Amino acid sequence: MGARMRAPRQVTHDLPTWPLTLTFVGVPLWWFSGVGELAFPLAAAVMLALMIRSGRIQAPRGFGLWLLFLTWMAFSVIGVDNSGRLVGFAYRALMYSAVTIFFLYVYNGRERLSARYIAGMFTAFWLAVIAGGYLGILAPLFAITTPLAYVLPDALLSNELVQEMVIRRATQFDPQSALVLDPRPSAPFLYTNGWGNAYSLLTPIVLAYLVMVRRERKFWWLVLAVPISLVPALLTLNRGMFLGLGIALAYVAVRLTMKGRVRSVTALLALVAVIALVYSALPVGERLDDRLEISSTTEDRAHLYAEAFERTAESPLFGYGSPRPSETAGAPSVGTQGHLWTVMFSHGFPGAALFMGWLVWLFVRTRRYTDAMGLACNTVMLVILVESTYYGVLTTGMPIAMVLAGFALRSTGPVIAGPSETFHRDTYRRTPYRIRGARQ
Repeated sequence: MGARMRAPRQVTHDLPTWPLTLTFVGVPLWWFSGVGELAFPLAAAVMLALMIRSGRIQAPRGFGLWLLFLTWMAFSVIGVDNSGRLVGFAYRALMYSAVTIFFLYVYNGRERLSARYIAGMFTAFWLAVIAGGYLGILAPLFAITTPLAYVLPDALLSNELVQEMVIRRATQFDPQSALVLDPRPSAPFLYTNGWGNAYSLLTPIVLAYLVMVRRERKFWWLVLAVPISLVPALLTLNRGMFLGLGIALAYVAVRLTMKGRVRSVTALLALVAVIALVYSALPVGERLDDRLEISSTTEDRAHLYAEAFERTAESPLFGYGSPRPSETAGAPSVGTQGHLWTVMFSHGFPGAALFMGWLVWLFVRTRRYTDAMGLACNTVMLVILVESTYYGVLTTGMPIAMVLAGFALRSTGPVIAGPSETFHRDTYRRTPYRIRGARQ
């Protein structure tokens, strides 16, 4: 009887950790070099090649909602009316593609991209953000002409956004402005709002990492870093960040109380007490009052949001492809000052519904996880859902959130072979399983 022929075994390659590490931990390098947020699409290209090489690219149930948004976003290019706005549309489309690949990379990287690795990587990123904040406090006028400035053509360097990218500053501060406002830390990002968005999303992950390393020496260094981080955080005077962190603290406190975790709630109350102590020791209240008295950002945003809604109603399906100048002289462009408004104005009401629906779905799907990392991921989904209404989250918050979403959602998704990571009650464990119907 002849030997039975066996089908060749499919060779798969584990997805490495280094593309994520280089992207997020290397943020200071990208800031100093002038590459900045362009590091995300560059890293995404590498990740896509690695996924293709691995022989498997899978997605969880519900991913079609995000694909529908990407499709609608692509069709909305018909609303773009000039080459300059087409460049902006292409840049945003590139970033949407990049964060999609980040999501899929982590979702498929079940072997090496563990909870401890992801939490540790984002903690290192958080420390870099804190270092940039202190740079803004200690050297508020610090500025550097990046290497990118010497290789770009003059035609690009004349663009205001490109100038901000190639000449990096430690604070969002204009000493020649007629408004006398205190410098606000922004490094390693372009704007202070980007700093606040990153800090509010990363802090829950840092607290989860503290739980993971509570029996290790690094635990005490990180515990010390938490109150130290509050100094630049509070001095950003970032009301959006304050709101995001407040919602995160309240949400986690309610979840922990419902589970009867007295010690965890006590630790959270201690953190609130430390925040109150640092707040009282710094001139935050005085500076915030001065800023609100001098600046009219709240009223300006309200008028801009109303204009965005009214003008979107004139092109409700696909919007205008990208933000456009406001009809109010001196006001920011319509479709800015919040990613929800960017999506709505650029891609119409259906585009906004699909984008926000995706964020809501992520929050709902991750809500059942109750261990430290699972609760942190779920909290991040809530925070970005809220902050997307007043922050531009595409280049800061979305890469963070999509990495965490890809990690959290893979716990119930299929895998060709090998162990998968799943949250279960209050513990984090690894459980092997295969695609339903696959030969065992």
